[in-house]
Amino acid sequence: MTDLVTLAELGGPLAAIGGAAYARHARPAAYWSAVGLPLSVARLVASYSSTMDACGLTVEPSRWRALAVRATTRREIRPVPPRRGVIRPNSTGLRVRLRLAPGQEPADVAASAERLRHAWGVHAVYVRDVKPGVVELRLVGYDVLRKVRMPRRVDGGLLRVPVALREDATAFVRDYRAVPHELVLGATLSGKSMYLRHLVAGLAAQPVALVGIDCKRGVELAPFAPRLSALATDPDEAAELLPVLVKEMEDRYDLIKARQGIAPGTPDEEITSDVWGLPDGERPVPIVLFVDEVAELFLVATRKDEERRDEMVTQLIRLAQLGRAAGIYLEVCGQRFGAELGKGATMLRAQLTGRVCHRVNDEASAKMALGDIAPEAVDAACSIAPELPGLAVVGDTSGGWSRIRTPYLSLADAAATCRESAHFAPDVPALTPFRPYAPPVPTEASGTVTVAHPVTE
Repeated sequence: MTDLVTLAELGGPLAAIGGAAYARHARPAAYWSAVGLPLSVARLVASYSSTMDACGLTVEPSRWRALAVRATTRREIRPVPPRRGVIRPNSTGLRVRLRLAPGQEPADVAASAERLRHAWGVHAVYVRDVKPGVVELRLVGYDVLRKVRMPRRVDGGLLRVPVALREDATAFVRDYRAVPHELVLGATLSGKSMYLRHLVAGLAAQPVALVGIDCKRGVELAPFAPRLSALATDPDEAAELLPVLVKEMEDRYDLIKARQGIAPGTPDEEITSDVWGLPDGERPVPIVLFVDEVAELFLVATRKDEERRDEMVTQLIRLAQLGRAAGIYLEVCGQRFGAELGKGATMLRAQLTGRVCHRVNDEASAKMALGDIAPEAVDAACSIAPELPGLAVVGDTSGGWSRIRTPYLSLADAAATCRESAHFAPDVPALTPFRPYAPPVPTEASGTVTVAHPVTE
């Protein structure tokens, strides 16, 4: 009887422990809010001074403070840690600001991030420089990239698309005004197409002309035809479309030049060197060019194909070099993009400021994407597991990099967004001959209609 009572008394705690373990694995966000957050806050508050001392982030107190301690108490004078601000919890972790002591710098705190992670029992610790003398610690409670949930509030705007989640639980926003051109690399089933879908769906509701070159017969971009202003589905069509884009770019430069006929007394704000300085009524709409499987534009079989390839590559390089001021932006996607593709490949890649590297098949491909801007990110790109599609390493020419993961977006949902936003497609007369045909949506007949969803990356 006593044994039965003991088992009954233990049943409740054991069930709670088992439920917590299950929630930690299956519902990490709920586990963090209910269990992880209180425990981490308690650890941080209780061990803050000792942890900072162990990490070497304490300094000797000022002379006046030491004299005050001696005069009022008999305690031993100990080094002081950085002054801690208010702890701000959220659904993925918590944030706290530290005021650095004289002689400290943000790099000192960043070097101890791994120690702080273990001391306070969180998944990761990231350090951000807020202003001189103040840093912010962002503590992430669990692996937010395992099951992506985008933040509810993200600052958007024209040519700004929240496309993925960073490993520090903040949104990765593709900003074409800040990073005009981008290279997206990744092997088959790595997540390139998902990344591309988010970009197209995010830009669909903006006054932006979307142009596509999809040499896989259009299987990736054709579903978005209602929203596209132009689409080329093979190298021959691409060879006709690219000169039109170059001519459009030159016409926009002529428009800017005409505006620069500066008369005496012209206000400074009316003098411009790009389309964004033009008045709203005169400014042409931005154009975003998506190139899927860029290697198809470089492959040749005959001498005639080689001449066509050289012309297309030259036009792409011109768009990459000069397109930003004309409001033309490039998004170039492929599985590999190196010098072995032929003349002009390295020069074109050098013009693509942003880099996104999904899982690749070899280290050389990762070096093509990140080796020239963030060499330490190459190892991170090579360690992406096949069972994590959408996971990528993103970097830019500033040398900074981070891991991101794109949430799932079905092809049907992205295509539906483009159909609903078809009226946002601007009228660009030069691109009218290349406007893709968008078949009307069939009405459902009586009975069950089965729709086959194509397998994509």
